[in-house]
Amino acid sequence: MGLIVQKYGGTSVGSVERIQAVAQRVRCAVEDGHSIVVVVSAMGKTTDQLVGLANQVSSQPSRREMDMLLSTGEQVSIALLSMALQEQGQPAISMTGAQVGILTETAHTRARILNINTERLQRHLRDGKVVVVAGFQGIARTHDLEITTLGRGGSDTSAVALAAALKADACEIYTDVPGILTTDPRLVPEAQLMSEITADEMLELASLGAKVLHPRAVEIARNYGVMLVVRSSWTDDPGTKVLSPVPQPRSLDGLEIAQPVDAVELDAYQAKVALLRVPDCPGIAARLFGEIATQQLDVDLIIQSIHEGNTNDIAFTVNRNSRDRAESVAEAIAPTLRQTPSNLEEAEVLVKRQTAKISIVGAGMIGHPGVAAQMFSALADAGVNIQMISTSEVKVSCAIATEDCDRAVEALCTQFQICSSPLSPSSNITSTNPATVRSQITHAEQDAPSELAHMNSADLSPPVRGAALDLKQARLAIRHVPDRPGMAAHIFQTLADHHISVDTIIQSQRCRLVNGIATRDIAFTVTQADAESAQSVLQAIAPELQCGEILVDTAIAKVSIVGTGMVGRPGVAAQMFKALAQADINIQMITTSEIKISCVVSETDGAAAVQAVHAVFELASPQKMQVLA
Repeated sequence: MGLIVQKYGGTSVGSVERIQAVAQRVRCAVEDGHSIVVVVSAMGKTTDQLVGLANQVSSQPSRREMDMLLSTGEQVSIALLSMALQEQGQPAISMTGAQVGILTETAHTRARILNINTERLQRHLRDGKVVVVAGFQGIARTHDLEITTLGRGGSDTSAVALAAALKADACEIYTDVPGILTTDPRLVPEAQLMSEITADEMLELASLGAKVLHPRAVEIARNYGVMLVVRSSWTDDPGTKVLSPVPQPRSLDGLEIAQPVDAVELDAYQAKVALLRVPDCPGIAARLFGEIATQQLDVDLIIQSIHEGNTNDIAFTVNRNSRDRAESVAEAIAPTLRQTPSNLEEAEVLVKRQTAKISIVGAGMIGHPGVAAQMFSALADAGVNIQMISTSEVKVSCAIATEDCDRAVEALCTQFQICSSPLSPSSNITSTNPATVRSQITHAEQDAPSELAHMNSADLSPPVRGAALDLKQARLAIRHVPDRPGMAAHIFQTLADHHISVDTIIQSQRCRLVNGIATRDIAFTVTQADAESAQSVLQAIAPELQCGEILVDTAIAKVSIVGTGMVGRPGVAAQMFKALAQADINIQMITTSEIKISCVVSETDGAAAVQAVHAVFELASPQKMQVLA
C-alpha cells in the first residue's frame, strides 16, 4: 500500500469508453489501498487539431498563445476522467498544472520544471480523493502567472516530477505498448519485452529514438530515485521496470535545471593503441577486435573517425597491464590490413603508453546543450590537450596525457562545482585536491591488477539489453582543425550558443601537417533538422578556427547496442562489428561508452544493421529473456 502516480497518454484517453476504462483501473488501484495521482495527456489527436487551428489563423503563432491554446487539451481530459471516477463512486478532483503547483521557467512551448508545491495536492489525497492532473503544463514562477507547456514528452515529465516531489512509491506510465522492447518491433517483429532495465540503459535507448519514454522523464527518475514502470493500458501485465540507483540527497528547487554533472571520474591507468590508414571497407573492425577478443582483452573506449580517401583510423584504450598484448595484436594484424592492390602501404600502429581517461557524469546533461563544451573549455583553460573524445547521454569522456591528471581533475571539479570525485573501477582516487591526487594516482596504478581481476569476476547480467536505430541524424565533419587546447571547446560552445545539441563527437587520431601546423579532423552528429544551421554557424567561424572544409552528410544511420552487462566482458564490440561485416555493412564511424557501442552506417543499411545486431545478441531468444526476468 502506498502512493502511486499513474500517467495515461492520449491514446489511452482517446474516447469516452477508454476514459471509463481508465477510471475503472484507477478505482481498482484505490480499492487495493493505494493513494493515486493520475496525470493525463490530451485526448487522441486533440493537440494536433489545436495546432492545425492555430496554423489556419496565423502563419507564425506566438509561443505564448500556443501555450494558452494547447494547455486546453489536457483540461478536457482531466475534467472528463474526474467525472468518470465520480460516476463510479470514487471521489476525485481535476487540477491544472498551475493549480497543482508545477512551477516552470518562462520559456513558452519548451519550459522546464523548477519546483512543485505539493501542499494543495497532498491535502486532497488526505481527504481520500484521486487527484487528476493535466500533464504537459505548468505556470511560470513569476508574478505574471504565465501558463507554460513543457514540450515533447511533457506529460511523462509531469508525472515523474510529481512522483519525485511526492516521494511516491512508483510512477506507472500507461501506454499502447506492453512495455519496453529490445528494439523497434516495426524493424524486428520478434523484438521481446524486457522485464526490467536500468535508468542509464533507458536514457541511452530513449535518446537513440526509443519513444516509449522521453529522456527528460528518465533523467528525473534517475536523479531522484523514482521507480518507473511502463505498462499497457489494455492489460494487467506487469510491463517493464526502470530501475534507478539510490540517489544522492537532492533539492527539488531547480528540479529540471539543477546541476547537470554529478561527478568527475578519473582512470589514470590506461594506454591508447591506434591503427592508422586501415582500409575503409566492411570487416576491418571485426577482424581487429575479434583478435583482441580471443586474447580476452577488455577494451574501454573505441573511436573510428571519418574516412579520408579509402582509409580510416581506429583507436582504442585498454588497461595499462594489457597494453603489451594489445600492441602485439595490433602489430600482428596491421600487415594484413592493406589498401588497394596498387597501394600496399601497411597500417601504422601508434601506442600512447601513459594515457588517462577523465569523465564527467550526470543525467542532467540531456537538457543542457553545451555541457561537453564547458568540459572542453575547462580542460583548455588548464592547458590540457584532448587526445580522444567519447560521448553518451550520461557521460562525456576524454583521453588525456597522464601528466595532465591533476590539472584536469581540479579544472573539472571547479567548473562543475563537484566537491567529491567518485572514480571508475580501476582507480582508487577519492580526493579532488591537486596536492593529493598524484599520490593517489600512483596508488591506483599499483592496485589496478587486483581491481580488474575483481571486476572481471562472474557477472551474470546480459551484456546487451537492447538495440536502437536512429535515422534522424546528420554528420558534420570539420577537416584540419589545429591540434591545440581550446579548439573543441570553441567549436562546441559556439554550437551550444546557437541552441544546437550535439550527440556523438569523434576526434581523428591521425595528425596531419597543414602549412606546418598539426591538425586533426573533428566529426559529430546532430539532428537532421539542425544540420544546415550547424554548418552555417561553423562556416561563420571557420576563418577564426583556421580549419579546412566543413562537410555535411544527412544520409546516415546510427545503430547502437546498450547494456550495463558489457562492462568487463571482452568481445562484445567484436560481436557487433562481425555481425555488421557479415551483413556486408561498412562502418563509417565508431564511438563507445561503458554501456553503449554506436556505429554510424549508411542510411540505406540502417534497418539491416539493427536486425543484424539484434540477432547476434539473441535478444529475441526466449532463453535470453528468461535471464532478463
